[in-house]
Amino acid sequence: MIAKPSKSALKREYQALQVLGEQLIDLTAEQLRRIDLPESLLDAVLAAKAITAHGAMRRQKQLIGKIMRAADAEPIKAALEALGSSDRKSKQVFHQAEEWRERLTGDDRDDLDEYFLLVGHRNEILAELVANWFSAPGDDARRLVRRKIFREIHKDLTSKMQSTALSI
Repeated sequence: MIAKPSKSALKREYQALQVLGEQLIDLTAEQLRRIDLPESLLDAVLAAKAITAHGAMRRQKQLIGKIMRAADAEPIKAALEALGSSDRKSKQVFHQAEEWRERLTGDDRDDLDEYFLLVGHRNEILAELVANWFSAPGDDARRLVRRKIFREIHKDLTSKMQSTALSI
């Protein structure tokens, strides 16, 4: 004889599905459309984005949880994990870009060659920006050049990350 799950186990399962559905509310409309969601769930999540009243939001989240019971949760869970993974990678690239900007605007001039080895090519724009940073006349000019250095580094590191992900 197969034992049916207890009421408590069912309640925990339903709450977990509701929490999973609530995570969808934080995604952008574009990210939601990339996930293969049932139409009713997509509509409920998009409606929740427009709700500001606390009680109404609570009821909408309960509705999303109820719709999640009928949906296949595994692809949704996998898609959310993939999105979380790309967010972590984006944050990692951002922090690496900050670290490299600090190194390149520091005292050691050899860091630029080390950076070019890391990204796999020589970025002439970045080399010129670093030279401009050292010869900038004042703090305002240096601040502007520093931002441009960061953007260039971030662009290189993002490109490297994407090419590495594609080659795997």
